[in-house]
Amino acid sequence: MWRKDPRSDSTGGAERFEYLQTLVTEFQDTDSGEAKEQVLANLANFAYDPKNMEHLRELQVTDLFLDMLTEENENFVEFGMGGLCNLSMEPQCRDIILQSSGISLVTNCLSSQREETVLSAITTLMNLTTPRSRSEITVPAILQCMLRFSLSESPRLRNLAAVFLQDCCTEEQVARAERQMQGQQTAVGIPLPKDS
Repeated sequence: MWRKDPRSDSTGGAERFEYLQTLVTEFQDTDSGEAKEQVLANLANFAYDPKNMEHLRELQVTDLFLDMLTEENENFVEFGMGGLCNLSMEPQCRDIILQSSGISLVTNCLSSQREETVLSAITTLMNLTTPRSRSEITVPAILQCMLRFSLSESPRLRNLAAVFLQDCCTEEQVARAERQMQGQQTAVGIPLPKDS
């Protein structure tokens, strides 16, 4: 269903909120998986614009995106993860994600077979890294996963994993994770995503 995009409207605030509210209501009311996917994709795109953050928080879209991460539908997971990735740049949204056990939900998405989902998950973990959350985000399992991603054939995945290891971890943590991996005969745990 096509609607006028409020971003092109100069009246701003109230219309923008109503438009976003309509999207959230449509997501909740429709039984169509395709319609839900379209609404999720739209909401994820709106989460990219800082002007929408307050409205999205008020409409509890952060919780909606978090709920999508446990869905079986890979599109729901991808769009939910993409939306969270965009929202996680904003401090208040980041705090909501952290308070909602978001780190473990996002970490689970590292095992997705979809590269876009994995890239969004890595970026979100980087955005969620604060002095308080760092120890939970730099656990050995995640570091080993990033080390494996840093060997990926995909340049995007390889480079982003390298940035994570450089920006979020100490050299000592990375060295310890490398030693632990050398002790394992096979790469266990999180599979590499398939190139799309």
